[in-house]
Amino acid sequence: MKTKEQAKRRRGDRKDAYLVRDLDSMHKFVPYLLPNRCDNEACMSELIDLTEVNKFVNKLNESNPDFNYTLFHVLCAAVVKTIALRPQLNWFVAGNRIYNRKALSISFVVKKKFEDNSYEALAILNIDKEGDAPIDQIHDKVEKFVTAVRKHDKQDGTTDAMDAFTKLPRWLLRIVVRIIIWLDSNGWLPDSLAKEDPYNSSVFVSNLGSIKMHASYHHLTNYGNNSLFVIIDEKHMHPFFNEDGSYEMRDALRLGLTVDERIADGIYFAKSIRLLKKLLENPELLKLPIGTPVEY
Repeated sequence: MKTKEQAKRRRGDRKDAYLVRDLDSMHKFVPYLLPNRCDNEACMSELIDLTEVNKFVNKLNESNPDFNYTLFHVLCAAVVKTIALRPQLNWFVAGNRIYNRKALSISFVVKKKFEDNSYEALAILNIDKEGDAPIDQIHDKVEKFVTAVRKHDKQDGTTDAMDAFTKLPRWLLRIVVRIIIWLDSNGWLPDSLAKEDPYNSSVFVSNLGSIKMHASYHHLTNYGNNSLFVIIDEKHMHPFFNEDGSYEMRDALRLGLTVDERIADGIYFAKSIRLLKKLLENPELLKLPIGTPVEY
């Protein structure tokens, strides 16, 4: 059921987001003082113990599904559940004002083959914030998209649009891009373009570990309204120390997160990271409906 606020669009709202009105003066002023998203990046890096995640993935695959569950599915499920329970992570700044995004979406790149010239597609998955378990939503939506890309040479809408635009003369393309940026900053970008644009998603995830690449940072962009970028590093063995000084070598990886610090304060981000780690330390929580609260 829609709330009273959701039922009626108010002055200042965008078609994809609600204007956040109950802000303190600092959060209202800073977007004017520092208007560019790339000037407001805050970077975090967290080491994740994968012991329980590995057990969880193996348990999910015991039933031999046609499309196996993977570490990537679990990480993405934990990220989207964190956003669902920590809604300020889904805020963004546009036109010097802060908005609360209506939808919850996750974007990533799918490579058909791990080769230099292999085709890659941009996946944008819309997640039901009131729906089923996040691990099942992610698994089923990834399966549908990846199958289409790898078996049917499906091309994503973003690439289709770029293919069309880059056929224009350079002088005309410059004008078109300026118009697109202006429309996007005002929330007037046509749905046909906005829904296929990964930089208009809640979170962009880059699985660099899948190509054996070490990195923990990726920049945000001034274009679009994406306020959260997540980098998945390569899985490796790492020592975890006990209270008595002894240690165990366990599977681990680092998650790098880049956020627009204008959407929340440090305490909010710190609590969100603690929730994310709690979900990955207790991945069975990802089998519950996405909106189920978690104590952390």
